[in-house]
Amino acid sequence: MPNSARAIDNTLFFGDCLRVISEEMPADSVDLIYLDPPFNSKRNYNMNVGGKAQATVFRDTWKWSDEQVQALNFIGTHDVDVRQAVDTLIDFVTIVMGERTGLRAYLVYMAARLLACRSLLKETGSIYLHCDPTAGHYLKLLMDAIFGSKNVISQIVWNYGTPSGGRASGKKPVKSHELLLAYAKKYGKHVYNRQYTPYKEKYIKDWFRHIDEDGRAYRTRSRKGKIVRQYLDESPGMPLSNTWSDIMQLYSSAGWYPTTRKELTGLDTQKPLALLERVIRASSKEGDLVFDPFCGCGTAVVAANSLNRRWIGIDVEPMIVDLMARRLREECGIDPNIRGIPYNFEQAERLAKTAPFEFERWALRLVPGAQPNFRQVGDGGLDGRAYVDIKDENGKQPLFGFQVKGGASVGRPAVDAFAGALQKNKCAAGLFIVLKEDIANRLRSSLATQNSVAFGKWTGGQIGVWSVEDWFIRNEVCLAPVPPLVGAGETLGLLKSREWQRGLNMPQP
Repeated sequence: MPNSARAIDNTLFFGDCLRVISEEMPADSVDLIYLDPPFNSKRNYNMNVGGKAQATVFRDTWKWSDEQVQALNFIGTHDVDVRQAVDTLIDFVTIVMGERTGLRAYLVYMAARLLACRSLLKETGSIYLHCDPTAGHYLKLLMDAIFGSKNVISQIVWNYGTPSGGRASGKKPVKSHELLLAYAKKYGKHVYNRQYTPYKEKYIKDWFRHIDEDGRAYRTRSRKGKIVRQYLDESPGMPLSNTWSDIMQLYSSAGWYPTTRKELTGLDTQKPLALLERVIRASSKEGDLVFDPFCGCGTAVVAANSLNRRWIGIDVEPMIVDLMARRLREECGIDPNIRGIPYNFEQAERLAKTAPFEFERWALRLVPGAQPNFRQVGDGGLDGRAYVDIKDENGKQPLFGFQVKGGASVGRPAVDAFAGALQKNKCAAGLFIVLKEDIANRLRSSLATQNSVAFGKWTGGQIGVWSVEDWFIRNEVCLAPVPPLVGAGETLGLLKSREWQRGLNMPQP
């Protein structure tokens, strides 16, 4: 049963936004949606986790799976016309690009989530979809199908540029813009507050040429048949156009643009605060509810909070939720409500039952250095991977595999299947994570005679078994039976939550 909107004001959710919207958020409750989703860029996106260390938090590559089948079922259940439009678009993409293209899977994923977003908007609400030319023209077709072409507000070109002019790449112009597709729930009823940008010096010189007796610059204009003065110091500026070139992109090497350095959080996809403030000022009022279903480092919610709006943010990566919470505390001085991340064993059990893939990702983030998969389909029988931070006799770092089972009853056949997956993926060893400690103890007994492996001074079974319950029982950061893993020292992720969770106001349902 969805909560009331006020009950989840200023809340960060961990989870897939499609599930969270469907289960947690009431319809017709949101005034403005901004989303900066995956772009189908075929890139990995990282966040800085200390020093020069990076952790991959999202892989923007796509393939058809059960996730897409579920998305199509969701669309068909909620809007038959949109389902027909999506089917037609997928057929077209298949003809043009072939069945193996990841674009089909990407568009179905996005269609389901955009349709869910539509249900949230008030009649006066608006949505801004941030994208780039990679798939922006296909997303425009989806937005037309879901929100209606008659409800287009604008296609905004964010021409972010670079101070140096950009770096030449191949036989094509340098990429220097992204797109914001703005739609109203019902055009004409939507909120729009006219925005202005400062006059350029040349414009002032050309038009405000006159100076009065008090030294004030002005221009003359015709109003109702009379010539009147328009003073520069009383003019708001140029009405905002649909090409925004006065807001620069953020760069991690921002030495030549130092005003961005204080904003940097270490996430590859971070957008400037000024960009989100402009969107929020234009299409909402103080006290309105702003929603970001792909919240990333939280720029939208930080901007909303600073402009006296209510807000809700969602992200499917627990380390990102951690990052957002810290940013809100440090920049806004507030402790956000957090939902979806378990803070006791009972909540972990509930997550395992209601959202198995989210439980899997969260559980893997409890092991420093573990890198979870980013799709709800098997990846060679493994749920995650890592490299051992010790080289073998051939000078290579062995691969270490992970599998997570959140069921109430897990037996030896599942472990044997995991052993086969380790062999198939050429892993030297692996960790089998279960929910309860009594299950872990039973599996450890059945593996008592297994072969042991050694990595430097570390020795253990080829398959280690660990339980989520053990993590809640102990106060240590992590006692999972794993060798030293690459990035473990930096990618503590949610393990630090033993410290920060106490300071947060997060009532859990």
